[in-house]
Amino acid sequence: MPVNARLAAALAVALIAAPLAGHAADDIQERTLKFGYSTFEAHPLGQGANKFVALVDEKSGGKIKMKVYPATQLGSETQTISATQGGVQDIVGTSTAPIVGLVKEYAIFDLPFLLANEKQADSLVDGPVGQALLAKLQDKNLVGLCFFENGFRNVTNSKHPINTAEDVSGLKIRVMQNPVYIDAFKMLGANAVPMPWPEVYTALESGAIDAQENPFGIIYVNKLNEVQKYVSVTKHAYSPWAVMMSKKLWDKLSPTEQKIFMDSCNEAKLYQRQVSRAEDAKIIAELKARGMQINEPTPAQLAELKAKMQPVIAKYSETLGADLVKQAQDSIAASQ
Repeated sequence: MPVNARLAAALAVALIAAPLAGHAADDIQERTLKFGYSTFEAHPLGQGANKFVALVDEKSGGKIKMKVYPATQLGSETQTISATQGGVQDIVGTSTAPIVGLVKEYAIFDLPFLLANEKQADSLVDGPVGQALLAKLQDKNLVGLCFFENGFRNVTNSKHPINTAEDVSGLKIRVMQNPVYIDAFKMLGANAVPMPWPEVYTALESGAIDAQENPFGIIYVNKLNEVQKYVSVTKHAYSPWAVMMSKKLWDKLSPTEQKIFMDSCNEAKLYQRQVSRAEDAKIIAELKARGMQINEPTPAQLAELKAKMQPVIAKYSETLGADLVKQAQDSIAASQ
């Protein structure tokens, strides 16, 4: 073989092997996996999922492929969590609220007004509290890989702007199937209606419910402006998004493959959070252009809303345990 041909062949081999640097190629099997989640693919969570898929593909040298099933194609969050536990689905991305039924400590994220900004949120989910919560999933036949960001939750409704508890009183508001959210909005005088997400748009359109609460990205990609007039920037809770793998699958993976998934998720989460935060300002402008009215309660009004929710905060802090709540508060304080 001519020298130039030998060099070209060697270069081609090196390029193919490059993604496997640091990994033993023999420890990586050909796999095609199912990754299901509830948001649309265009949402920052969907973009993060695609980044995760691409990184796994790259780090495995193309051996591990993941097919994404966005927009509840494989079922609701509760259904896909169950399917992943059973090994029917390989990987699931879900908001943390439905996980509370499996691991009660996940309700720490649902405590009203626990977090004030993204820096505090990163400190909580990436620090000891978040990592301990991911570890707790193993007892439930799940392996927690990392946390993406869903974002701070805000209230939309078809009646009027919300600034005070009196504005919430009497509203029929859809909440996640999670006791903290149900109790919190009941405390404000609302009729809290737990409902699976796929049913929400139709319920808002028909007037069966008046309101719902979600981060801006969810409001936008689901076109809630078509059925809701008002967005109130309450930021009453921060919603992470857990990426979890079936433990049945995890236990079949080699250490090399396990590392690929962990490393890829932790890289993808940083990208996903950047996308999420960059898009919020654009989304707010677009929602306004689509005719939604957006209002921001004053700090004093938000403090009043938080004060109204103190009985709920106290109740679930006790359920969660003083140690966990203190750990969370310490993590948040350290991020200042």
